Amino acid sequence: MEPTYVLSDAERDELYGVLSAVDKSPYEDYSAFSRAVGDLVDRGEVPAFFTEVCGRVRNDRETGAAEAHVLRNCPLDAEIPVLDLDDPVADKHAKKKTFVGETFLELFAQLVGTPLLSYGTRFNGDFFIDVVAINRYSGMQTGFSDSELVYHNDRTAHPVRADFISLLGMRSPDGDYIYTGFVDGRDLLKHLSEEHQEVLRQPYFFTPYDVFSRDNNGDLTVSEKHAILENHHSFRYLDTSTTVAEGSPEIAKDALLELKNALVRADKTRHRILTGDLFTFANQDGLHSRDKMEINDPERARQRWLLKTYAFRNQAAADRHADRWIDGVQGRVGDK
Repeated sequence: MEPTYVLSDAERDELYGVLSAVDKSPYEDYSAFSRAVGDLVDRGEVPAFFTEVCGRVRNDRETGAAEAHVLRNCPLDAEIPVLDLDDPVADKHAKKKTFVGETFLELFAQLVGTPLLSYGTRFNGDFFIDVVAINRYSGMQTGFSDSELVYHNDRTAHPVRADFISLLGMRSPDGDYIYTGFVDGRDLLKHLSEEHQEVLRQPYFFTPYDVFSRDNNGDLTVSEKHAILENHHSFRYLDTSTTVAEGSPEIAKDALLELKNALVRADKTRHRILTGDLFTFANQDGLHSRDKMEINDPERARQRWLLKTYAFRNQAAADRHADRWIDGVQGRVGDK
């Protein structure tokens, strides 16, 4: 996928200087951290080029011109620690003492107008998540494994799902080729009949919770019955896992099969996230995957590290989930 914008080295260094001035920890006090990033905007310290780039992304989303964007050569922390994959979250908290990557993602979210959210029972409620190959999930269908991932939207089984996902390449090994695939929901619709679209809009389906979610909350097993197609082109679907609920009409199976066929036929984009790349895309208005195209050193590939955020579409979308906020922190939601 061609980048939307490539920062020059001078632009990257200028933005790094602004971001590195934020001295709050997003892991100790997210609210104070977020306010400090907002202060950069209010004081007019954000370079004009970055404000303009974020405005372009925001406009593309609002007009429907594009659901996925790449920014290249983004600022990162001067030191990127190698994480212990037995417990990468604890290891990051112990080793990572600067937060340039997190500040960049927070600033991007604020300028694009997409409030971040986190889940109270995952990663200590952190708003910045590490997509790494956690050892105990090796070979499993979860984003925190070393496996390929089928097309899906994140947290399919959960009632609260992000509208957008952003992935910042903290470490991407040069000799291994792992791509993130994306299919726009509008392209899926082109291959679905009106009849089957209507069936997919009914609560005839369910999705099992992923292994990582079940480990963090033992009460989670399967979702409630849900529709697969919502709004105009939002999909709630995890390939190979979302299936027809008991008691649903026979045509629900036909519609599910047509969706699987549509997923094969629809146009797709793929992007290899390089170190310093930001890949940001719609989570509900599309589906994404992880494709291991060429792995020359499996151990090296397992050190790939993406810093990830979940975001609501806008403040109104965040406000609709106000009853799910816990801990008094805006945007933090529970698993139920």
